[in-house]
Amino acid sequence: MIAAEKITVRRTSIARSAWIRVLGVSVMLIALPFVFRLDGRAHGDWLQFFGRFHPVLLHLPIGLIVLVPVLEITGVKRPALREAAGFVLSVALIVALPTLALGYMLAYGAGDSGTTVTLHMSGAIALCIGLMLCVLMRPAWAARAQANIYPSLLVATLLVLVWTSHQGGSISHGSDYLTHYMPTALRPLLRISSGENVSPDSFYARHINPVLDAKCVSCHSASNAKAGLRLDTYDRLMRGGQDGTSILPGKPDASMLLKRVTLPNTDRHFMPAEGRTPLTTEEISWIRAWILAGASPIATTVPGVNIAADHSEPPPQPVDDYSALMPEILRMQQGQGAKLVPVSGKASDGLILRTVDISSTFGDAQLAQLQKFAPYIVEAELGRTAVTDAAFDTLSRFTHLRALHLEGTSITGTGIAKLSALSQLTYLNLSSTKVTPDSVTVLKKMPNLRHVYLFNTAAQPDDTSARKTP
Repeated sequence: MIAAEKITVRRTSIARSAWIRVLGVSVMLIALPFVFRLDGRAHGDWLQFFGRFHPVLLHLPIGLIVLVPVLEITGVKRPALREAAGFVLSVALIVALPTLALGYMLAYGAGDSGTTVTLHMSGAIALCIGLMLCVLMRPAWAARAQANIYPSLLVATLLVLVWTSHQGGSISHGSDYLTHYMPTALRPLLRISSGENVSPDSFYARHINPVLDAKCVSCHSASNAKAGLRLDTYDRLMRGGQDGTSILPGKPDASMLLKRVTLPNTDRHFMPAEGRTPLTTEEISWIRAWILAGASPIATTVPGVNIAADHSEPPPQPVDDYSALMPEILRMQQGQGAKLVPVSGKASDGLILRTVDISSTFGDAQLAQLQKFAPYIVEAELGRTAVTDAAFDTLSRFTHLRALHLEGTSITGTGIAKLSALSQLTYLNLSSTKVTPDSVTVLKKMPNLRHVYLFNTAAQPDDTSARKTP
């Protein structure tokens, strides 16, 4: 009897100690966002270095967590599998905690913020706490002392996993990643909108959105929505943020967006903040006139605004079918890291070259390796990569290229005339590069080039009144 009592006391002590440890770790995890706030500022390259291992480790705990209920169910007839479920659950928890730590390092180090980032991080914290509770309650369930607590916790943990994974996918691929190509017939059932009612030929699409994209979206996007404000889509622009509605159709002077961009640059509320290039007088005039005219997403013209270079662009030419090259494209992506993303479900719409995940290591040599896929690429996102003027030799072979991002590179403009061979190129972003005024002379000879961005360059037009209200 005495020995049995000692065993009971020991088990009670162990259980109490386990609960204390779980409670302590849970408190630390919940306190993490309050101690290290995601304030939108970068906090060290070393954090980003370790944080970038988060995507590498991420899929291991996900797979283990999903495996647990499979083992528990199949273990009804095969007890050995049920015993394995306990081990897999423990390993999932052990791997999930450093995965969470690396993810937080990535967000905190890079200065990522915004609603989606916060929700993803909160879900990860809830997931780890759920796993700890599952590990804690499973022994009692296996001993038939508790029938419902562990299964309920496991189901709740799986639901949190699905929700957290969706938030993470939204950061990488956009909030509509799962629903973008959903059949029209299914959308009403799930109350999903068919998308924004924005005409590609509208004044907003051709003049307002490009300005916001170039000068505002870096701080107001899905992954970095400062003050809860996103400017990356028309719907989000009209929705506003924590400070209220950003656009009041017909009332430019009462619209928060226009107020902020026309404040003196010494005002702490002046936008764009942190020394970024301010809007020019012309751009502010466009926004003012557009708001006064009703801030329409479909109107093609705005009264009182006559833009000399405003020409209707010809419809894009379809590219050839690249389906047969998909195995090579996948091998390239696994080896090099650059991504070739389809514009749509139609192969004739072409591919988008994305290098954001490997921008620091992507240079002229890596670009040259893509020549085989060049005829199918319609947009090249090379911003902040290591490409130089030598890239123009390769880019001249991108015969269907319509949009080219070179912002934040060491481009000087030497050899830029080679882009004249790209008859479909309409968008070129050279902001924060070393291009010279001589490059502008070359670009003016490209009749189809409609949108050129030269902010923070020696070729930028002198506009000393850019920060004043027009």
